[in-house]
Amino acid sequence: MKTAEKLAAAWLLTMGFMFVTLSAAEVFNKTTTEKSITLPVAWDGSIEFSQMNTPVIDDTTVERLIFGIPTLTLGTWLALGLYRQSRQEKKALNQQVSDRLQSIFYEMLQKNHGRVTVLGFAMQSQLPAAHARQYLDEKAKEFNANFKVNDEGAVSYHFDI
Repeated sequence: MKTAEKLAAAWLLTMGFMFVTLSAAEVFNKTTTEKSITLPVAWDGSIEFSQMNTPVIDDTTVERLIFGIPTLTLGTWLALGLYRQSRQEKKALNQQVSDRLQSIFYEMLQKNHGRVTVLGFAMQSQLPAAHARQYLDEKAKEFNANFKVNDEGAVSYHFDI
């Protein structure tokens, strides 16, 4: 369904932009060209010099605008709707991930009596080590945890429960 909506939005935007651009180009071309001078012959045979004013906007230009502006508006509306929907879905997904990590973190704190290692948290949460360390660093700052480094250089976080 999303693919069809994306294609419809792209098609409407393209068509609307095309019609509005063609109308604008036609108006621009008509205003920049010199007005035509006609040489009608008067009833007495003399030539009358008069300037014919050509309309700046003709029916084709108006028809293109009438079709182009609503098409462009509808395409923009669809595209913005898809963008907002995508942002909401990403936000919901990030919230789910955050909730899952938080529940894993609290479970590990309860099981290990407040002691958590980067490796243990990475294994439980299935995060890369760098992300697990970053998450634990943030939680350590948030809860004022203590750090202990063992002889091999592994860091363990100690939270007061």
